[in-house]
Amino acid sequence: MVHGRPGRLLVGALAVLGLVGGCAGGQGSGASSASPAGRTASAAPRTSASTPGPSASAPARGTPTAATATAPGRGASTAAGGRCHTSELRASVGRNDPGAGQENFPVVLTNTSPRTCTVYGHPGAAFLDASGRQLGADPERSSATPPVRITLAPGRSAWAGLSFSNPEVSGARAATPVTLLVTPPDEHDPLRVRWTGGPVPVSGNASAVRLTALAAGTGP
Repeated sequence: MVHGRPGRLLVGALAVLGLVGGCAGGQGSGASSASPAGRTASAAPRTSASTPGPSASAPARGTPTAATATAPGRGASTAAGGRCHTSELRASVGRNDPGAGQENFPVVLTNTSPRTCTVYGHPGAAFLDASGRQLGADPERSSATPPVRITLAPGRSAWAGLSFSNPEVSGARAATPVTLLVTPPDEHDPLRVRWTGGPVPVSGNASAVRLTALAAGTGP
């Protein structure tokens, strides 16, 4: 009996070592299975972090680009700052400001439309008699004032100087017009104004009529 106990103790010790080894193997297996879970957990944040990327860039695609953003500006410019058309203007002739044998009349264009528009350069002009026939040549463009672009808000005006030598002084052949046709710059349709400025030179020496570029206001 005494000799059998060491054998039983040895068997028990071996059994205990087997249990310890089994537990150690379970822990290793658990660590191994935890490792993929850890990788999955760390991958999940990376996936969710990249998900907002396309979502965040989607509004950027919807936001107007520089070219798109300027399109409304161009449209607004066309609506509010484009060229004044004949139908949007009224023509008139101001008071004569004579000097040194020269007759000087301001030809005025007024914006009668509800929008702001622009005029630039020289208007056209022609004198007509009672039958509608043109008297004399078209006025020459004067370079006395350089052309500038003028913005006309509703009700605002621009003027051009119409000048010629007094026929009684120059000796030019004269006629008295009934109508002055005024054509706004870059337009084809004229405006009709009743002429009350008296005789104008139509032929002969010193018969030239000159017209300056438009300037802001109604006259000097």
